[in-house]
Amino acid sequence: MTLYVIRGDNVTAHASPPAEISEGGLVVQSIEDIEASGLSKAELTGIWNALPGATKLTKFKDRKAAAQRLWAVFADLPVEPERVAGSPAPRVGSKQAQVIDLFRRAEGATVAEVMTATGWQPHTVRGIVSGTLKKKLGLTVVSAKEERGRVYRIAAQAVI
Repeated sequence: MTLYVIRGDNVTAHASPPAEISEGGLVVQSIEDIEASGLSKAELTGIWNALPGATKLTKFKDRKAAAQRLWAVFADLPVEPERVAGSPAPRVGSKQAQVIDLFRRAEGATVAEVMTATGWQPHTVRGIVSGTLKKKLGLTVVSAKEERGRVYRIAAQAVI
């Protein structure tokens, strides 16, 4: 069964329970879990608006409608690969985890945005992309030239 972890307005799908859930993280396994979560309609709208490809909304009619629409879209989210035992994982709240969260957003992140979030120099940002994320963690990082500059995203990966 797929688990969905909600952190703020970011949702990730997991094939197995993640090792750690950051503070403020919420795990849902069903539409009932979303309804019982205690998230406000405004928070549910924020989650919806942050989903890739979602048409932006100002509000949901009610919590039940929000839960139904979110649950239908959650099924299309890419599932995070299971971590191999001994595989390094970023500490919750670390700068590395912040960079991963920035790259997992639908809009991705530029080097300048990562520099602002972490206080790093440009060469450090490029180093974490090629060395840590790609080689050490095995994540697929894709980049594209857009209006705001080169934007990096972590590509969806299938469970092996």
